[in-house]
Amino acid sequence: MTKKEGGPAPLSSPAPAYRGPHELGALIPRLARPAFRRRSAAAAQIIADWPAIMGPELAAMAEPVKLSAGTLTLACTGPAAMELSLLGPVVMDRVNAHLGRVAVSRLSFRQRAPRALPARKPAPPPAELPQGTAARLDSLPEGELRAALERMAQGVFAKG
Repeated sequence: MTKKEGGPAPLSSPAPAYRGPHELGALIPRLARPAFRRRSAAAAQIIADWPAIMGPELAAMAEPVKLSAGTLTLACTGPAAMELSLLGPVVMDRVNAHLGRVAVSRLSFRQRAPRALPARKPAPPPAELPQGTAARLDSLPEGELRAALERMAQGVFAKG
């Protein structure tokens, strides 16, 4: 007798435990899908980088809430909404330039005060440099290189 070909696989055959190495890129979509259901990657990047995109003054006026179908929703007070609506093209250009593609084509405003941005830690006082390092830096000519080396040395010898 001949075996039947093309029939269904028996139900009792277990799935192989290890199917060999996989590329990391093949695993990322399955792992990231639950997070992107709640918020798109572009929206998450806008929210995370908002102060860098808009600058400290404009970032303090508004807070990005969501990005949906090309509409960026910003939370801000009424007067800030008026100002940002006039600056709309600038805001959209900055966001799109940051993302590297046209993701925002309209702005929408939700009236509420934006959350306060976390306060930046004050810069630590300059560290005292060891004698040998200070003498070597003093022997360099004035200029950008010396200033950069001084900042680097202060960072290395900072106590923190």
